[in-house]
Amino acid sequence: MPTFLTDVTDMWFSGLTHDLRRYVTFSVAVWLTLWVVLRVVLRPRKIRDTSPPARQLVSEFLFSTRSIAVFSTVSVGINLLDRVGAYPLQRLAVSWGGPWFWVSLVAMILAHDAYIYWTHRWMHHPWLFRRTHRRHHRSHNPSPFTAYSFDLAEALVNVAFVFAWPMIFPTPWQVIGVFMLHQIFRNTMLHCGYELMPARSDGRPWLDFLTTTTHHDLHHAQAGYNYGAWFTWWDRWMGTEHPDYLARYAEAARRPLLSPFRTAKEAPAGG
Repeated sequence: MPTFLTDVTDMWFSGLTHDLRRYVTFSVAVWLTLWVVLRVVLRPRKIRDTSPPARQLVSEFLFSTRSIAVFSTVSVGINLLDRVGAYPLQRLAVSWGGPWFWVSLVAMILAHDAYIYWTHRWMHHPWLFRRTHRRHHRSHNPSPFTAYSFDLAEALVNVAFVFAWPMIFPTPWQVIGVFMLHQIFRNTMLHCGYELMPARSDGRPWLDFLTTTTHHDLHHAQAGYNYGAWFTWWDRWMGTEHPDYLARYAEAARRPLLSPFRTAKEAPAGG
């Protein structure tokens, strides 16, 4: 028993250290690059006129740290279950070779996008919102540190996908690591406050099927729209994309760098 507890404790601290390092690396790097080093150059691409106060950034960082502790705890459970054979599909996936690595990665990202859309909408039910999602929306004007600023219930809903997916779909463990890098990078950029996706000549994003910072920023401003995580498909299929999204995106993305124009006005609050 003492050996088992030591092993579990070591796994938890190792996972926590790794996950915290990854979160801090992305969030601080994005904040330092966009909000400090390139602040003057990128000012025309800033979506809001105002920036959140320092106390919000500190609060977001602390709540994100708590969420990461939840993720690390669930990761220990995944490791222990794997030891007793609860993830047999993982070994099957490895036996299918290199091409399956990329197939399973794409499948995981697509499935996660659907999962986030529907659980996100579910958490916006008035009764559930107060218990699962209110903390995240206290960042009405988001920052790079908002990415994991969750209530405990929302942290559990998010990590449940990583817990369950390898049980139902053959996925190598290495794919989980790449998936997590994709998630934290995209999540941080969606909350970064600057529109960096290039615009086409017609004003639409180059990669219009991907969510942009403007897309998710509108969700924080008016919570009844734009539930999608990585792709715009579900919002468009279900009629939940903000009606002014493309106009707001074009307003920010087509502004030349170092231009004298002011940033986009605050979207009206809602939800």
